[in-house]
Amino acid sequence: MNYIKKNHASYYKTMIALFSGSFISFMILYSMQTLIPIFSMEFGVTPAVASLALSTTTGCLAVTMLVTAIISDSTGRKKMMTWALLLSSFLCILSAFSPNFTSLLLLRALQGIALAGFPGIAMTYISEEFHPKTLGGVMGIYVSGTTVGGLSGRLITGALTDWFSWQTALLVIGGISVVLSVLFWILLPEDVQSIRRKYSLKKIIISLVYNLKDRKLLGLYTISFVLMGGFVTVYNYISFVLMAAPYLLSQTMIGFTFLIYLFGTFSSTFMGRVSDQFGKSVTLPVTIIIMLLGALFTLGDSLWMILVALAIFTFGFFGSHSIASSLVGQLATNYKSQAASIYLLCYYLGSSVIGTSGGVVWESFGWNGIVIALCGLISLALLMVVWIRIESRREQEREKQKLVS
Repeated sequence: MNYIKKNHASYYKTMIALFSGSFISFMILYSMQTLIPIFSMEFGVTPAVASLALSTTTGCLAVTMLVTAIISDSTGRKKMMTWALLLSSFLCILSAFSPNFTSLLLLRALQGIALAGFPGIAMTYISEEFHPKTLGGVMGIYVSGTTVGGLSGRLITGALTDWFSWQTALLVIGGISVVLSVLFWILLPEDVQSIRRKYSLKKIIISLVYNLKDRKLLGLYTISFVLMGGFVTVYNYISFVLMAAPYLLSQTMIGFTFLIYLFGTFSSTFMGRVSDQFGKSVTLPVTIIIMLLGALFTLGDSLWMILVALAIFTFGFFGSHSIASSLVGQLATNYKSQAASIYLLCYYLGSSVIGTSGGVVWESFGWNGIVIALCGLISLALLMVVWIRIESRREQEREKQKLVS
């Protein structure tokens, strides 16, 4: 098959395009995270309600991805992703003119619907267009784009909000995103491996049920839900900890704490390549345990201890996500775009549901309550790793029995 391979002329152009697309999507998506305390004060709402500025977008994105995956099978991957990035960029600019919190939430919901045309489609594009031996590394580059995008969105928002206003910050982010969306459109090659097909409602249901019946994929979906939910919860509410006594960090300094995301940028690429060498079933539980240790270390009193703990936690999360993302493409035998979309549906639902629920935990039990909840979520992810291994062995035994008979 005509895969994109290393040293091909299109390889690096495609990598730059995919990095840019993931950068845009996460910069727009998570630009609101540092603004949650600002919205809580400016609009007079609780932290849990203020977090809806992020959760509304991720929730709408999660649900809409099931539809966009199906549409991309007939319209083409590149076209779907390009329109998703352009529309979400212009909606980001419009959100800067929101007169109240309700209108802001409405625009953020529309952004989620628009962005739904990128993440799952990008994962499918990678699994279809790149040679299987490079999938771990390529997915790592893609995930690293999400980390740099998320970091940039938080840094830009934090600094420009302090210097000017949150509206100015969103205008700048929207402008940058429009430019990079055009770059994405120019650089990304057309998808040639995907098979154009039209879906009936019956086929849509069959494709969803097929992937939901696969027990190994169910384990990955659960891992996606709980780890992303825990990750977003930490970064949603750690700002409240760091802005309060004894730390009293400014909005700009809070923004700079997100430089810790660079550990995730390194982790996603590094652990993706390590998983190609040593196996994903070996490396995935290691990254999840690293994430657990980071969560526990945030209970330290020292500011430096907390920052180091966040770095460890972030390294573990993005390593886990990079490996689990590539595992979806590897384990899904049919309807790969739907499998990727269900994985990301759980990923963003975890961000939305657990991220907002974490506000209730924070208000009732403080940071200690957040860490206890995190330990429960991460422990469930480790159980799912064991589940996937058991199911894989059972499947291998069934195949052997078929061959014998």
